[in-house]
Amino acid sequence: MPRVGVLGSLVWDQIHGRDPHAAPVEEWGGIAYALAGMDAALPPEWEMVPLIKVGQDLAPKAADFFRSLTRLGPGFRPLEVPVPNNRVTLRYQSVERRCEQMSGGVPGWTWDELGPMVADLDALYINFISGMECCLFTATQLRRGFDGPIYADLHSLFLGIGSDGMRHLRPLPEAPGWFACFDIVQLNEEEMLQLAAEPLPVAADALRAGVSLLTVTVGARGAIYFARPGFDRLSDLSVRAVPAGEVGAVRTARLGGPEIDVLDPTGCGDVFGATAFARLLAGDDVVTATTAANRAAARNATYRGASSLARHLRGDLVLA
Repeated sequence: MPRVGVLGSLVWDQIHGRDPHAAPVEEWGGIAYALAGMDAALPPEWEMVPLIKVGQDLAPKAADFFRSLTRLGPGFRPLEVPVPNNRVTLRYQSVERRCEQMSGGVPGWTWDELGPMVADLDALYINFISGMECCLFTATQLRRGFDGPIYADLHSLFLGIGSDGMRHLRPLPEAPGWFACFDIVQLNEEEMLQLAAEPLPVAADALRAGVSLLTVTVGARGAIYFARPGFDRLSDLSVRAVPAGEVGAVRTARLGGPEIDVLDPTGCGDVFGATAFARLLAGDDVVTATTAANRAAARNATYRGASSLARHLRGDLVLA
């Protein structure tokens, strides 16, 4: 059975202002949304292997969450580390704008740790939830040492952190080096604007570095993709249509998502990316996979929290 690794940080969220008339809520966030999306969208012949460190203070609660997932490989256990788990306070300023404050001390992965763990995987999904999941050196070693497709949501690599834990948007340091580590890269619109005012130069730089597909999520407007010549599905990764360092004619389109009355945008980008990669692993082409990802992100927005989210995404009836 083929196996996809899911690397990211499990976060305990405290959310303010999502509903102006309700008290703050606490629930699982971070990679929990991507795990739920992957659990719901993976083809039946695949299983997922989370590569996740959990702080000892929340390890028992995390174990309960993992037991709710149905597509885990046998014998999976998160790696418990003797530090407080990552926690994030989210304060919504509008439906799509928020500020974040992070605490906790879960360390990132080194290549010595990751190398043996990815040796028997067939694909890898990475979501930079904390932005500290691994350093550029480790990502470079991963690219050199792992032959399968790698999907990366660069999200929190674009977030600096102050002494008080407040996150702030910033340009991505050493962006070409990061792009060179991954086959498929996901950004959101604000992150893209940290790299350039126009999307095409960002796409050209990413594809020149070796990315085959760059996807930019644009909120309720769906997603814009930029694909290198000759790339339409994962099987095309084995055939390079242009020499390394050249771009050629970039294929691009915006695919709109379903219209909904948004209840909760938290985790939509995570569900989008996990679903898109799961459908690409199933053999879907770029348009089909992105369309499925837009639908899943929209469905996520109609549900609060990551607990039982996989069932909701599959269309099951979930009691609040």
